[in-house]
Amino acid sequence: MNVGSARAAAADWVLQHAGSEPGFMGAYFSGSTVGKPDDAEIAPSSDIDVVVIADRAEPPMKPGKFRYQDALIEVTYLSWQDLASPERVLSSYHLAGSFRLDTLIADPSGQLRKLQTAVARQFADRTWVMRRCESVRERIITGLRSIPKDAPWHQQVTSWLFPTGITTHLLLVADLRNPTVRLRYLAARDVLRAYGHDEVYSELLELLGCQLMTQNQALGHLEGLARTFDAASAVAKTPFFFSSDISPEARPIAIDGSRELIAQGNHREAVFWMVATYARCHAILAADATPELQQEYRPAFDSLLADLGITGRDDLFSRADQALQYLPRLWKVTEDILAANPNVKDGESPAPA
Repeated sequence: MNVGSARAAAADWVLQHAGSEPGFMGAYFSGSTVGKPDDAEIAPSSDIDVVVIADRAEPPMKPGKFRYQDALIEVTYLSWQDLASPERVLSSYHLAGSFRLDTLIADPSGQLRKLQTAVARQFADRTWVMRRCESVRERIITGLRSIPKDAPWHQQVTSWLFPTGITTHLLLVADLRNPTVRLRYLAARDVLRAYGHDEVYSELLELLGCQLMTQNQALGHLEGLARTFDAASAVAKTPFFFSSDISPEARPIAIDGSRELIAQGNHREAVFWMVATYARCHAILAADATPELQQEYRPAFDSLLADLGITGRDDLFSRADQALQYLPRLWKVTEDILAANPNVKDGESPAPA
């Protein structure tokens, strides 16, 4: 399926389902397909992201991933309050990229169009790009300092993993790229090569612990993950915000997408999402599986972590400290990329925060 067909299917879903819901304010495309031409192919390991805007303080829980007219769609709900002003969107590295181009699916009031036009005009202004980079840096620091000491193991791993992975987003935001989720390390590698900072990439992999992982190791861990994924998917009942990521519909992304990266020689780039998926599977098993089933799949998870140099809580906290100590160097590289990026411009100054 190509991007145009997937967009058409997503737009029809919005029209048929979301558009009639109370408080519907509009919808737009987000994620990795933003900016891609309609005739570009969507890999089986990719989906099309849709954000539905609701005029509610608490938007509905996201439906997540599902098939509609042969397209794999992931729907997220967002409160209109999160888009209250261009300044708020321009400051958000998660939101701003979706409004740099015309991504609108529906806009019954016309307010989204006004917002998108204002954000697109100032998206590449140096002051706003720097503010988004500072937001990324703060998120890394806050996350690495907030790993819970008494939480279940899978939750501790998640609390370390995601802020560690956000180090890649600093580079992507400085280069005005989409801060992608699953393919963040692959995208960051491209940025570092483009700006002559190849050596930094191995340092990012070292923070994650996968710099020496071999293709065969990664493939072996993927087989363990696939078995764990299927077990968790089969017993899942408790709703989590990531529930649709551990489902038969999402298997082509989590498992087949990782297999594709490994086959391409990008086995180290597959590790981040493999660990994230493993931890989410164990969150589901902890909630919905028997103790025996939980224990059956724990060794495979621990084996992957051990190959990353993590065998216990102390290793997580030590790795978090390592990332925090490395952050000033990464910030200097981020500033260098921002200064060298020809697409960043000196423009309007932001209003006071």
